[in-house]
Amino acid sequence: MTMTDDRSSQKQAFGADVARLLHMMVHSVYSDKSVFLRELVSNAADACEKLRYQAIAHPELLGDDASAMGIDITIDRARRTLTVADNGVGMTAEEMTEALGTIARSGTRAFVEGLQGDAGNPDKAQDAGEEAGEDAATGAGGAHLIGQFGVGFYAAFMVADQVDVISRKAGTDTAARWSSDGKGAFTVSPVDLADAPAHGARVVLHLMANADEWLDPANVRRHIREQSGHVPVPVTLHFTRPAPQDETAQDDAAEADAESTARPDEAVDEQIVDGSALWTRSRNDIKPEEYTDFYRSVGGMFDEPAMTIHYRAEGRHEFSALLFTPSSRPFDLLDPERKGRVKLYVKRVFITDDADILPRYLRFVRGVVDSADLPLNLSREMIQNSPVLRAISQNVTGRVLTELEKLAESDADAYAKVWENFGAVIKEGVHEDFARQERLLGLARFRTTASGDAWRSLKDYVANLRENQTAIYYITGDAAAKLENSPHLEGYRARGVEVLLLTDPVDSFWVMGAPGFEGKPFRSVTQGGADLDLIPLIDADARKGGDATPEVTAFISAVKETLGDAVTDVRASSRLTDSVVCLVAPGGGYDRHMERLLSGFGRLDQVTKPVLEINPHHALTEALAALPADDPEFRNDVAHLLLDEAAILDGGQVSDAGAFAGRLTRLLARAARN
Repeated sequence: MTMTDDRSSQKQAFGADVARLLHMMVHSVYSDKSVFLRELVSNAADACEKLRYQAIAHPELLGDDASAMGIDITIDRARRTLTVADNGVGMTAEEMTEALGTIARSGTRAFVEGLQGDAGNPDKAQDAGEEAGEDAATGAGGAHLIGQFGVGFYAAFMVADQVDVISRKAGTDTAARWSSDGKGAFTVSPVDLADAPAHGARVVLHLMANADEWLDPANVRRHIREQSGHVPVPVTLHFTRPAPQDETAQDDAAEADAESTARPDEAVDEQIVDGSALWTRSRNDIKPEEYTDFYRSVGGMFDEPAMTIHYRAEGRHEFSALLFTPSSRPFDLLDPERKGRVKLYVKRVFITDDADILPRYLRFVRGVVDSADLPLNLSREMIQNSPVLRAISQNVTGRVLTELEKLAESDADAYAKVWENFGAVIKEGVHEDFARQERLLGLARFRTTASGDAWRSLKDYVANLRENQTAIYYITGDAAAKLENSPHLEGYRARGVEVLLLTDPVDSFWVMGAPGFEGKPFRSVTQGGADLDLIPLIDADARKGGDATPEVTAFISAVKETLGDAVTDVRASSRLTDSVVCLVAPGGGYDRHMERLLSGFGRLDQVTKPVLEINPHHALTEALAALPADDPEFRNDVAHLLLDEAAILDGGQVSDAGAFAGRLTRLLARAARN
């Protein structure tokens, strides 16, 4: 098999999304294109770690390279190439086609749209509504997107007009070359074994004419140390420089022909990363920038860590943990299939990044856990069921929550930013982790009817309960601004009762299962009775509600009779002070928002009929109650129009738009005649 065996070459087109992505990479407006180097080094390090793990069970895969795992970066000025090579696990031709010719991720299209949006507006990175802020103007916004979406290999086309990948998978006797100019197609062809690594991959970048800085060893060295200084394998930089001349040679050169006295260039092999594990070092010996570099390397992020947790556990189980909380929100944070980002090592040997060390509601945490107690030859499936790993998981989870509690106590503003980014998933734990429910509720922060744009803890809420208030009141919906205008809040606002505004999709689920906080149950303001009679009014102009005149009571009974099975009940409201009507859910079931969610997902077999509440002291109610009851059609129209108004205020729709229009027309005609 030779490199020139064209009959075996396969030319294939990139998928549509990849072609668009490559176009964006090549025509990128971002000034900081160094992201490509970090991504290639990260990929190479992962390949080495995968082989190191596989070699535990199959040591023959390493061959003679058992102690020489590493990454080599070579600068060739004459050929204008920059090569990133590793002696890791390698790939077959089929694997290169799959890994490099397609992107098996649903986020590809979103990434491209985000990159295009960021290019058109340097102040925003429009991937799923994420803001890049000031970084976008300097180019870091694009790098941030690249890191988030895991498409860093394609960033090579920002500096190269051709990329070749020559690879041989460990344990196989064939090698292949993947090649592309980034213009819509790639080829995969066989390669002679003599021209391929013994195992691993060699990525050769044929640099563009305007990419001379990547032929400068000092520039490459600086970027590697800044961005990849803590990869777990050594990185060696290879380049040439003019050989030094002694004084005699320099004097002779002044008199002789320069070409005849010039010495050949000197080859330099310089180890620029030693492959040591940062988490094994003492915290006191590590600089903040070293933590940041490691976080970016292991976490695939470009921001600063909002919180760093580094500790060593000793005793029954010994392990080290180095964990980070990002300061920005990953695009796929709410994806239910999103895996955790904590890598498991055993005695510095990478085992897996799919060990569920942390519960799903802490999936935003990134970093490593290195155990000294787990056996190296344990399969990944057995690791998941290991009692040692369960004990480590309990310890690490508790430590993360403790550090979050400390941050919330010591720096409310910093914690507010963490909650802004990750509160929605932390609240999943209230629904899933009953053992830690109270701690998670203590960490929770909410916007309320009294907090404005600030966040409020449940501890603060309970400390400010009104006289005779026995519950924590909440309302769920899609947006805080809409909830603020809900008629359900009127009676609570008139009494100075603070109400939690819950707008995350998970809120409707956890709040149903939460027993309460500090002995105070959670109660929806859109469900059951308002239970406000014992709480004194603070608004002197507000009517207390509840009791109605005999005429109004008779009117409400007539409305109930007219609506029949369309509602569960019609009653005088104690929660309304300004609006005439509202809908509430009967007690003991789902609240109104939860019913709409479940119904929309097709998860509700039967929707509970609502309760129509009528404000007995509203001027319209009193006027309608005073009208003679000698016009059945008018009474029927009024009853249904009140129900339709309540449905609209509730965020729903009228049940029959045509009937609604007819009733409204008849009512307007009656008003015009009078």
